[in-house]
Amino acid sequence: MFHTRPAAVAGAFYPDDRATLLAQVEGCLHAADEPRDGERPPKAIIAPHAGYVYSGPVAAAAYSRVAALRGRVSRVVLAGPAHRVWVRGAAVPRADRFATPLGDVKVDAEAVARLRRLPCVETSDEAHAREHSLEVQLPFLMATLGEFTLVPLVVGGATPDEVALLLREVWGGEETLVVVSSDLSHFLPYEAARRRDRGTAEAITALSPRLEPEDACGAAPVNGLLVVARQRGLEAELVDLRNSGDTAGGRNQVVGYGAFVFREREADHA
Repeated sequence: MFHTRPAAVAGAFYPDDRATLLAQVEGCLHAADEPRDGERPPKAIIAPHAGYVYSGPVAAAAYSRVAALRGRVSRVVLAGPAHRVWVRGAAVPRADRFATPLGDVKVDAEAVARLRRLPCVETSDEAHAREHSLEVQLPFLMATLGEFTLVPLVVGGATPDEVALLLREVWGGEETLVVVSSDLSHFLPYEAARRRDRGTAEAITALSPRLEPEDACGAAPVNGLLVVARQRGLEAELVDLRNSGDTAGGRNQVVGYGAFVFREREADHA
């Protein structure tokens, strides 16, 4: 019998109707800048996870690059921060499927079993049950990649080296895409947020794993990705940097959003 994790924020963060949801995601992707001619597809991305009306256009800037991997990527490692249930390290679910209005996504049981053997990983359906940071990425992944299996990780108090250990365990090859879900600064005035988020973007593109939760709610998984990216010689590119004051909100208190792609260096790719 399948154990399915139901969609928790459909109808709130994004539409719960299949057709409406698909139209919104495709609209965001259509409006995003297209990849440059000859641009190499990413091995990893960072994308925001707020309600689509706020962060969807920024997330689409990363996912427009992911679309080139359709038919090549069959597994997605998806790591996001714990907002609802705290975990000391990171948590994988017991569930073997994640439900969305676009259909179910199957969990990669073999990869999750390998992660469970690591000392900083616990098994917790509770940590996943109401967590939106992973869920809101799934419709974008399904629209761009089609079918894939999922390795879902909710990250709590894990250190950068612990997250890096997890990611290396399931890094894989060309069949695997790594997605880290994170917003940037929270509830600053518009100009202050822009300054802080520019500094955060500079740290990310420099592969400097020094982010604090005040810089990005997903600082823990982002820092772990930066450790691995540096070890593996990846290059990071900022493809969009905005905040809720630019998309759908007021400017007294805003939330920052950044879209980043990580690629192999040209020589390594060749």
